[in-house]
Amino acid sequence: MSSEQSAPTPELVDPRGPRFGAAITSVVLALAIILGPGWGLPLLILQTVAFAAGALLGLSYQPYSWLYHRTLRPRLAPPTELEDARPPRFAQAVGLVFAFAALAGVLVSLPTLFYLAAGLALVAAALNAVFNYCLGCELYLLGKRLGTRPATTAANG
Repeated sequence: MSSEQSAPTPELVDPRGPRFGAAITSVVLALAIILGPGWGLPLLILQTVAFAAGALLGLSYQPYSWLYHRTLRPRLAPPTELEDARPPRFAQAVGLVFAFAALAGVLVSLPTLFYLAAGLALVAAALNAVFNYCLGCELYLLGKRLGTRPATTAANG
């Protein structure tokens, strides 16, 4: 039996869900940056939890995905195609790294680190929301093309 036959089928997702989540992420991070390290901290924590849920538990556990599936998805036509969940899940893990870096900036009183890390996460989220270009997904695919396997967050990832 070949490895292709024995490999588990990847989870498939409606590609509009991660894009919807990226739009919410963009708003949350933009507000956190505008409010700054002090007042923006609760929003940064909220976004960190959202990234952690998506990266560690799977996209179906990401709060913005839940919101998409309960509010917007029932009002839309079925997706024309589904996509592999692994690249957007990897993108959630990349976002989580930047969110942790921004949190570290707050905790050690380095506002520059907060603004830089949150700003980079915002740029990536906005690229996805506005242009449908998922930077983290592209990093995942680049890693696969280079013959390396990006770190996964679960056996299914």
